[in-house]
Amino acid sequence: MANVGEAPILDETGRRLASCIDHTLLRPEATSEKIARLCREALTYGFYAVCLHSVWLPLARRLLEGSGVRLCTVIDFPHGASSLRVKERAASIAVEEGADELDMVIPLGAAKEGDWECVEDHVAAVVGAAPSRPVKAILEIGALTEEEIRFACLRAAKAGAAFLKTSTGFGFGGATPEAVSLMRSTVGLEVKIKASGGIRDRESALRLIAAGAARLGTSSSIEIVQPTHR
Repeated sequence: MANVGEAPILDETGRRLASCIDHTLLRPEATSEKIARLCREALTYGFYAVCLHSVWLPLARRLLEGSGVRLCTVIDFPHGASSLRVKERAASIAVEEGADELDMVIPLGAAKEGDWECVEDHVAAVVGAAPSRPVKAILEIGALTEEEIRFACLRAAKAGAAFLKTSTGFGFGGATPEAVSLMRSTVGLEVKIKASGGIRDRESALRLIAAGAARLGTSSSIEIVQPTHR
């Protein structure tokens, strides 16, 4: 396990936020040193999970072993344009390498042309390849209309997704309270919502939680949980 730094002084709100944050590093130029730092920060601040590309799963698993910090990885990120079989195989390998949770991008092209059976099949394939692991279906809300968001929510939920995630944070904008509220109203309490993309301060984080998000994905985790950065 990585060495834990001196425990930070967080207020009650900071501790509550930390417990629902997926501390994220998905930049393609990330190095092993930066991933190690991500893991140390997760240990120090008590973040719920680290979210990283699958190539880093063995390193993160070693650094976080026994800590309780979950390992989250992404599938077909950020475009969602791979075939169902590629997504399925990637999910299976991620599970073998220690992933506790998987965030997968739905096939956006299929969503845009209304092929909801395809969307459902892709989500179901990842869910089936990752038994007992929560799968988060990334909708990329900035690329979808409100009607398309509702259909995507319903079909991903039907396919067994444990979470609906707003965005990749790459190219189409990020999470908004309005979108989170729309997603929550569509699926009720059946499926949880993960807000991700553009969450950089505590006020934004709290607004998203108030709108119905149960989990936050952000690379600004420390700024959010530390009261001195409000």
